[in-house]
Amino acid sequence: MAVVIAVTRERREGESRCAVTPDSLKKLTALGATVIVESGAGAGSSIPDAEFAAAGATVAADTHAVLSGADVLLKVRGPTAQEISALKPGAIVVALLDAYREKDTVTALAGAGATAFAMEFVPRITRAQVMDALSSQANLAGYRAVIEAANAYGRGFPMMMTAAGTVAAAKVFVMGAGVAGLQAIATARRLGAVVTATDVRPASKEQVESLGAKFVAVEDEEFKAAETAAGYAKPMSAEYQAKQAELTAAHIVKQDVVITTALIPGRPAPRLVTAAHVASMKPGSVIVDLAIDNGGNVEGAKLGEVVTTPNGVQIVGWSNLPGRIASDASALYARNLAAFLGLLVKDGALTLDLEDEILKAAVVTHGGTVVHEGVRG
Repeated sequence: MAVVIAVTRERREGESRCAVTPDSLKKLTALGATVIVESGAGAGSSIPDAEFAAAGATVAADTHAVLSGADVLLKVRGPTAQEISALKPGAIVVALLDAYREKDTVTALAGAGATAFAMEFVPRITRAQVMDALSSQANLAGYRAVIEAANAYGRGFPMMMTAAGTVAAAKVFVMGAGVAGLQAIATARRLGAVVTATDVRPASKEQVESLGAKFVAVEDEEFKAAETAAGYAKPMSAEYQAKQAELTAAHIVKQDVVITTALIPGRPAPRLVTAAHVASMKPGSVIVDLAIDNGGNVEGAKLGEVVTTPNGVQIVGWSNLPGRIASDASALYARNLAAFLGLLVKDGALTLDLEDEILKAAVVTHGGTVVHEGVRG
């Protein structure tokens, strides 16, 4: 029998994305799989049930019926306890599990005998680029962060010369020049802002400058060795952080908009902007904290809120910025999943090769236990 792939509605608060689109569904059926989609799964991404059905999926309203016969469950966020309990033993689950923080979900998946893959653990290697969900979602988050900043900022971004006088361009400072930060730089530049950026990874300097922004960082010997082999930022020493903080303090006071994007896998987000930095900014300035889901880069930021400080600075702490551009976020994530499923399903049959370097890096639970060393530890 063909492999049965299930897609259920996202039940986590505020999650509007969907793990499949009509386009990606065609790719899944081309693998020889049968796809069952829970009714309403695409509502947050403006995809009606009829479009899934037209693309070849079976649409069902009963969640238990969708899950009970599924060999593979595709999700954006990790499944709920009720969904896990409805899975058949040995089912495969693929999602952005947030495995370091969602320990209860990981434990429940192991207890249910599920083989769970975390899309956030897909390695950043050439062969896996099309499966890199972190990058696809971060790219949209960086774009949306600038849109949120422009919405909150009470002035225009570009310099405008009018008969009544000249309007100065907004000054935007992007902290963290990974995928999200680089897209934020590009978007702010397109809107006409004067953009500066910082990052602890030396390779980021050239990338920042290639987008027309000015790079701001303490470029000492520690800075030159501040990147892992996988391309992530290393934690920096207290001495370096003090020097960088001094430079940041002198720079941030001149900015109209600050966008923070710094994350370290498996750790709380580093604190980049202190209360003193915020207090030094001009009334009407805006800070968008893209790391708020992981604790935040900005002191005083609150998850799911816009905080206005006593000196009139707005700190935007919206969760799940990709979900605020759900149609595009779903389309990209669904393509990531479809590519990943190509490693698991061949000619309509499951081929679970956990020695494959991508699957080995992404697997979290298998055979009733937590097998990912970082999550287990």
